[in-house]
This record gives sequence, structure tokens and C-alpha cells, in this order.
Amino acid sequence: MANSQCRMEAQGYESGHCQVTLPGGRRSQPACVATLRRAGDQFYRRIETAHLSRPEHYLSIYQSGCNHACLKCHSWEFSQYARGTWTSTEELARIAAAYADCVTVREPRERATAWHGTDLCRSCGRCFLYGERGPLCPGVLTPDQVVLGPQGFGPARNIVAFTGGDIACRADYYAEATRRIKEAAPDLWVLLETNGFGLTPANLDLLAAAGLDAFWLDVKAHDPDTYRRLCGTANETILQAPAEIVRRGFTLEVLTVYVPGWVEVDQIRRIAALVAEADPATPYTVLAFFPAYRLRDVPPPALGQMIAAYQAAREEGLEHVKLGNARIFARTEADWEALVQAVGAQGVG
Repeated sequence: MANSQCRMEAQGYESGHCQVTLPGGRRSQPACVATLRRAGDQFYRRIETAHLSRPEHYLSIYQSGCNHACLKCHSWEFSQYARGTWTSTEELARIAAAYADCVTVREPRERATAWHGTDLCRSCGRCFLYGERGPLCPGVLTPDQVVLGPQGFGPARNIVAFTGGDIACRADYYAEATRRIKEAAPDLWVLLETNGFGLTPANLDLLAAAGLDAFWLDVKAHDPDTYRRLCGTANETILQAPAEIVRRGFTLEVLTVYVPGWVEVDQIRRIAALVAEADPATPYTVLAFFPAYRLRDVPPPALGQMIAAYQAAREEGLEHVKLGNARIFARTEADWEALVQAVGAQGVG
């Protein structure tokens, strides 16, 4: 694929770090070529799997191929390699419609997020298995609303999300998929989990016109040099995205992974300030890193570091903050007690 065909370059931006390895370890191609194709009147995309995910409690469509090459990627097996089944947007709509028949909790559009999932259920399964609630149970669901999925217990919310790899720079694909899903399952909200690289103003306008409802924006670093070393790309569009998303009326949540030595409290504070400027009510998650891919020698953050990040985000004006992957940094009963005392049960994602 010639550089002149890159949708980002055509809009005046640089291309992503988007080369993915083809099946069999052969040569690489841009993700939008290796994992996306047009046939007849619809797109086909390489999809690794699609199932009810936890702790998000919604249908997740795991995509192959990405416009980033993040050193810390937890989905590198299929984001950096072209694999999975070629799946049409029509087939995705059928999958979504089948899922809609299994929904146990209907959320309003403003709760079409992963962040709100733990407001409903902590996925312990105790109410389902033993008829009793766990110690951090929000206490808002009945046992008949809790179902077993591939990743454990929880509700099935009326949300379908694109996750895994990310080629939001090809907004035309997500626009078509959204339209077809909405036609087949009009009661489902459509969420795009994205690194934000492809969320240019023109692409956001296209997605808004198609009816996409929400974004889970993964802001991986604020410092441009750190971002490029970590992900291989510029973060210009990412830092502009919160304001552009809010301006168009989408539902927005933001995530940052705390990576010791890379993305710590100082950058999380700057990201939180940026998000708060767009809308202080935006849900924000600080997720604990665990060793993966090319950062296997980097340790996870400590309990004190995560609590400091939470406090920094709140100090910058964000009203709704959670700490995710808590079992990574809270390993003992004393850790859990200190965590809940510092951030409250509602601050644990």
C-alpha cells in the first residue's frame, strides 16, 4: 500500500506504526491492508473472537491488527499479527443481534462504558453460586441478572464494543459496522475502545453520523517523546480527542495504564487535567500495568503509586476515578483495607 493511500496522511497527519506480520511469519503489511478488505457491499475484518467480557459486562469484538506497536501491548498476539477469521459487518450485526437477546441489564447511553461495569458487579459469582453477596458487591443486581460467560460471572449489558487491535483511522469501517449493528439490534449501544490515533475531526464526524455512541479512549502517555518510544507514533490526535469527542456529544471514558518508569503520576496528572478541561464528569481509570510483550522486565506499580495516581487525578478536577487491575497491586488483606480506606469501594475498578 503506497503512503499516499494512508487515510491519516490524506488528512495531514503522519501515518501510524501499523505494520503487522502476515500469517506464517511472512512479510508485514499495514494493518488496514492485512486485516481489512472490501468485498461486494461490505467490509470484512480479521476478528480473533467475540464474546461477553469481564469486568466490562458487554459483548467485546476482539480485532486483529493495529495502528500502534505498543511495547506494553496485552493483545500483541493478534494486534501485531494478522490472524483471526475474516468476518463481514453483516455477520457482526448478526452476532450483536443474538447477544441482544441475552441482555440482562439495560443501560442508558451515558453509562455505555466499561467504567460503569463495576458499579453493577465485581464478577465474584457468589450470588449466583451461593446465594450471598461478596464483600465489595454493589448490591444492585438480582441473581437472575448474573450469567456465566467465558471470563466469569456478571450481567450482560446492552453494549457491544470493538476492542483488541485498533484501526480507527479507517473510520469508514467502524461507521459501516455501527450502522449494520444498529439496524439489527437497535437497543444496543456501540462503543469503540481506541488509542485515539485515528480520531481526527473528520473521522469523528463520520462516526457521529453513523450513530456510534461511545469511546473508551486509552491515553497511553502525555509526553510526546515517551509516547513515541512506547507506541511508535505521535500523540497529537490523542491529546485533542477528549475535547473533540465531548464537543460532538459522544459518551466518553478515559483510561491510562500506570507503567513504572514510563507513565507515572506526573503524566497521569497532566492527562487528568486535559480530560477535566473537556468535561470533569468524564469517567477515568488508572489501570495497573503488568509485565507483557516487550516490557516483561518492568514491574507492576506498587499500592502507594496507584493511590498517588488516584489522588492526582482527583486533584486535577476529575469527579469519577477508579483504579483498575487492583489484584496486581493489592495482594494482601492489609493492602485491600488500605486501598478501600484511601479511595473507597467505588474507587476500585
